[in-house]
Amino acid sequence: MSDPAHLGAIARAFRHSLDGIAAALRERAFVQELVVIVPLVVVAWVLPFTLVERALLTASLLGILLVEILNSAIEAVVDLASPQRHALAKRAKDLGSAAVLVAIGIAAITWGCVLIAHYGPGATSAH
Repeated sequence: MSDPAHLGAIARAFRHSLDGIAAALRERAFVQELVVIVPLVVVAWVLPFTLVERALLTASLLGILLVEILNSAIEAVVDLASPQRHALAKRAKDLGSAAVLVAIGIAAITWGCVLIAHYGPGATSAH
């Protein structure tokens, strides 16, 4: 594990990851999602939720960002491979967009379940 070549490879991979995050921050959709997600993560850790609930709420939001990054990667490759309009290029982009929508749905269901359990009808303060 302490082999210098191995450590160098890990450092390079980490730099590539940081480059990817920087690229994501230049994507309008990613930034728009961050504007909503960052305050929600704070809410998840401020309200009286259990540690597991906080983890689920946070993971569901990070899942949106993860899928958005993958969607942006798909769009970049499609744009490179098919600069002209093509039905398959549209399909790939539409599927990536659908994946983001599914991730948002998962987060909404997760948040809805936790909020209803705490604040909905029949909620108890034992959570």
